[in-house]
Amino acid sequence: MDDVQIAQQLLDGRGDRLLHRGRPLAAATVLSHPEQLERLRASCPQAAPTAVLAGDPCYDRLIAALPQRELFRRALGVAPGQKLVVLSSTWSSRSLFGAAEAGSGEEAEADDLLPWLLSRLTTELPADEYRSVAVLHPNIWYGHGPGQIRAWLDHARRAGLDTVPPLGWWRQALIAADCVLGDHSSVTYYAAAIGVPVLLGAFPQDALDPHSPVAALGRTAPRLVRRGSLRAQIDAAIASHAPEGYAHFAEQASSSPGESAGLLRHLFYRLMDLPEPAGHTALLDPLPLPPYQPARRTTPVRVFAEVADGPVPEVVLVRHPVSGDAPDPADGLAAAATAYAHTAVDEETREAGRLRLADVVLRHAPADDPRLGPPGAWTAEALARCPYAALAAYADGPDRCVVRTRRGDLLRLAAAPSPDGRPDLCDPAAYASALHTWLTTGRKLSEAIPELAVRTGTVTHRVTIERLPTHPA
Repeated sequence: MDDVQIAQQLLDGRGDRLLHRGRPLAAATVLSHPEQLERLRASCPQAAPTAVLAGDPCYDRLIAALPQRELFRRALGVAPGQKLVVLSSTWSSRSLFGAAEAGSGEEAEADDLLPWLLSRLTTELPADEYRSVAVLHPNIWYGHGPGQIRAWLDHARRAGLDTVPPLGWWRQALIAADCVLGDHSSVTYYAAAIGVPVLLGAFPQDALDPHSPVAALGRTAPRLVRRGSLRAQIDAAIASHAPEGYAHFAEQASSSPGESAGLLRHLFYRLMDLPEPAGHTALLDPLPLPPYQPARRTTPVRVFAEVADGPVPEVVLVRHPVSGDAPDPADGLAAAATAYAHTAVDEETREAGRLRLADVVLRHAPADDPRLGPPGAWTAEALARCPYAALAAYADGPDRCVVRTRRGDLLRLAAAPSPDGRPDLCDPAAYASALHTWLTTGRKLSEAIPELAVRTGTVTHRVTIERLPTHPA
């Protein structure tokens, strides 16, 4: 198959790339839409006779998997009410990863822009209202090396960002996304083609064929203003998104949606001069369900909370990871002056000084982990190691944790059963912070209060409280 060139969005005015000594490199130049053929004829007429319209298998797999959006969101740990923001960067000095600093007039180093943006994304946005995932072009990973990429993104990753492995489940992330913050990459264009709101962080309009669909996306999608509020711009891109305004991107992604497998197989057998198998429909592999991957935060988290009394007490939480030299989240919270604040720290944090001063100490592990002992034992040991902590919480499932208070109460906090029986994917560390807020504001637990309501953003999570037998520490 070396003489077949897949040319989705290949045409950028550099038709000479398709030729060698004036002759076409490929026996077949596969195009997904007639508009590409017109641009091929204009930029490289010598290669036009090799053109074959055969659709786009990547786009076909995307549209076939659209009904599984909720499955993909749960796999990526997106809780009810959360917005999934996907960052997309291609391999280019003018991409989101390598773009120049706004107003500097000089090209920035590749390690400047994206880590800054991801750090803002994970610290400015409330942890329980947003989830973030980065999709980097494989050449970024292989060009710099995985170790260097992880080092550049270290703060953001410890604050809750996940990166999609090269050639991994980026399509599933696009389907699950509420907004894609990208550049002129094909990934960003695919997002627009399936109707996902797009916010452009970098876009070299002058480097693209002005007649291409990708250039049209640059003229349509809103642009990121780096000195503005990131949250406000993401929310505005989602709220102002008009699906009908993106319809032409889907139309130009493929002229034969859902048919690429058959068209490509027919082409391949023709090139090999072999008869095409009869009685067997050409099919594409469906997109697999990604592994369950909730956000994991080992940076300290600043929690701002208020308590509303009622038949079911409600604790309102806003949680912000604090990463590196990022400003205190209270600086951007209008209600911070009236909210009760505390710090929750995962025991696996690198910031040992903050762990010693934490109000709530956290641990995420299976209940039967032999290294830690049962949750009741670990919580007692954690409070002994952290004398300033008022509560220790051991999250042993996606929707539950065991907590021990400084006075010795051992409690199981768990999401109340939902009507469909599925677990509430709210981070159980939020349950622990809600209970800490409840107790620290002078309220008590009694048999008459079997549950708390924990509100994050616009969603209220019902959390049951079960007393567990205590044992001497």
